[in-house]
Amino acid sequence: MKSEIHPKLNRVCFEDVSTKKQFLTWSTMSSDRTTTIDGEEYFVVPRDITMDSHPAYTGEKRFVDTAGRVEKFQKKFGRRK
Repeated sequence: MKSEIHPKLNRVCFEDVSTKKQFLTWSTMSSDRTTTIDGEEYFVVPRDITMDSHPAYTGEKRFVDTAGRVEKFQKKFGRRK
């Protein structure tokens, strides 16, 4: 096998932005921000949604405001009198 074609594996800490929970793993990703955990240096990659905060995993139902979307669309693109 060629030695120069494989990406470098890095220690990565995926951090959930909303819950601040961290998931430590290996990845080819990197970032400008780093942190030291248990004496090892990790690249910190922020994530908006992870399994810790996604409603499908938590079982939490979230209300999404959809009222008025059709009316707003009709007002903007609907038939004009």
